[in-house]
Order: sequence, then structure tokens, then C-alpha cells
Amino acid sequence: MTANPRRTPPPSKAPPTLPLQGKLILVSRARSQASALSAGLRELGAEVLEIPFIEIRPPRSYNPLDNSLQRIRECDWLILTSVNGVGALWQRVQKLGITPAHFRHLKIAAIGPATKKAIEQHGLHVDVVPEHYVAESVVRSLLSKVRGQRVLLVRARVARDVIPRELRKAGAKVVDVVEAYETVVPKSSQQKLAKILKEGSRIPDVITFTSSSTARNFSLLLQSIRNRQPLSRPFANTKFASIGPVTSATLRELGFRADIEARDYTIPGLIAAIVAASRH
Repeated sequence: MTANPRRTPPPSKAPPTLPLQGKLILVSRARSQASALSAGLRELGAEVLEIPFIEIRPPRSYNPLDNSLQRIRECDWLILTSVNGVGALWQRVQKLGITPAHFRHLKIAAIGPATKKAIEQHGLHVDVVPEHYVAESVVRSLLSKVRGQRVLLVRARVARDVIPRELRKAGAKVVDVVEAYETVVPKSSQQKLAKILKEGSRIPDVITFTSSSTARNFSLLLQSIRNRQPLSRPFANTKFASIGPVTSATLRELGFRADIEARDYTIPGLIAAIVAASRH
């Protein structure tokens, strides 16, 4: 009986190239929030460098927030514009011994799906999420709903005044604005950013900006470095990736480019925009 001849194994297929293979991407989110963006980019082959341009800190005083929470039954609407705001608010709720029952009468607006999810994790119902996840879209969603109403807006210490200004124009009886947290420039980030700007260091292919605060603080960090060491055009070949039009506008106001802008103003949307740009 003749033995079967050996079969030549089929040639092995080369592993598929991931869309961000070989790209070095600087993630500038606060350290506590960087994981989702960093993980998503790494899954697509990117090398990720994390240098936070913002750090989340408690406000200088919790008194305004605490006073508003103790009078929460007087409010008709609660507006939350970030996951950070939700977290800071709930810390004070627990500290003051306020129960979710105090919020049941409220109508709640969240600026986007991540904020909505954070609110719902505390057992509260979200009534409004705007079509676009920016202040202007929040206003459009609420213009016909706030006449004669009392509104509590919980936000960062430094933020645009679009929402309170426009809701007052729309006839809201009261718009109380309280600070739940503030964003500052992390001290350690200047040294880290300066290190990658030294001669011979690899410059990132992309820098991500997930808020106007990250753009402003990047400008401050860069200026501090320029005061210590001469810089030519350090990011001439780097693409700046923005999470949405407001962040893009801030970058341009500061003299930077907005090379990439997410169509969907979320972390997955930002990742998708970076992938799309890498194909060109």
C-alpha cells in the first residue's frame, strides 16, 4: 500500500494590520478618565502615551452646592454637563444624607450618553439628552420646557455661560449655577511634556483633546515649557484630534489646529475619527 505523499501546508496568512498600528497617540484626559480612550486606541494598534492636561479637584467651597442640594425640592429641573459633575454631586448627596427620593419630582437633563449613564447608576431617570452633546444643543432641547421653572445647573468652576444665559432668556424663573468641581493643570505634566519635546524624542502622531479645558491647559503647559527651553514648531507634524466643535473652536482661538474632529461627540466617536483620518 502506497503511503500518501506529504501535503504542503498552505502558506500562512499575515496577521491583519490594525488601523492605528505604528501610531503614537498622546491621551490628555484626566488620569481617572483616560482608561476608556487609551484602551480603545490600543485595541486598534496604537501606542498610547498618557499625559493628563487636566486634574479634577474639589471646588474651593462646597457651601453653594450643599445649599442648593438642601433646597432641591424647590427645583423643577436639574442639568448635569459631565460625568465629573455627577460624581461630585453624588458625593455631597451622600455626605448630606439626602436620599434619591428628594430627586424624584425633578426633570433631569444630561449633556450626553456618558453623563446619562452616570446619573442612571444612582437610580434616577433622565428626561432629556440633546441631539448633540454640547451646551447649545442642551439649550435647544430645553427652550420650550423651562418657562416659569426653577433650574439647577451643576458644572465645573470654569465653564461657558451659554446654558444659564439662554435659559433665562427663555423665561426660566430662576437658574442657579453651582460649581461641583474645578479643573487645574497637573504639576507633573509639564515635565512629562517637556521630555517628549527634547531633541531626539519621538513626537506623537496624534494628540487628543476631549474638552476645552484640555486645550487651554495644553496651551499653558506649552507656554511654561517655552519659558524654560527654546521650541521651534514642536508639533508641526502632529494631528490634533478634537472631540467636538466647541473643543475645536477653543483650539483655534489658542492658535492651534483642529485636524480631526469627531462627528459623534463621544470617546468612541473620537476614536472613529482618528481611525478615519489615519486612512488618508
